[in-house]
Amino acid sequence: MYEAVMDTPLGVACIVGSAKGIAEIRVSDDSSLVRTIPDELRSVCTQLQEYFEGSRKIFEVPLQPEGTVFQQKVWAALLEIPYGKRMSYMDLAKKLGDPRAVRAVAGANAKNPVWILIPCHRVVGTDGSLTGYAGGLHRKKWLLNHESPSGQTVLFT
Repeated sequence: MYEAVMDTPLGVACIVGSAKGIAEIRVSDDSSLVRTIPDELRSVCTQLQEYFEGSRKIFEVPLQPEGTVFQQKVWAALLEIPYGKRMSYMDLAKKLGDPRAVRAVAGANAKNPVWILIPCHRVVGTDGSLTGYAGGLHRKKWLLNHESPSGQTVLFT
């Protein structure tokens, strides 16, 4: 596994992965981290930069996040939420076949190890409110505004 460290508008991104796929992306406010991008992770770093610049809406990198079977199922469903769209935790639970699993879905969403590439930021409360985000609600709001042509973060489609 290799690690890349790059600046983003939301902090320092730490990317862990190999040619087989990205296992983890986390964001930090630690400005002391040494910025480095190994050749094996250059593509994902370039794609993230393009995303932040507004020229990329779909990522084309293999993913290899580690998690339970249920978490993997939730993360796969997150990948189906298009850029600029939102879904409620309840709707995600329904999509996965069990509306009673809304808390489990929210828990799996919170454990998403691949920030932005698996778009957990696109999941909001049933009323459209910004609830729960491991990277901080200020980052979730920024990401939703970044992806929204109107800048609207309360309503979802």
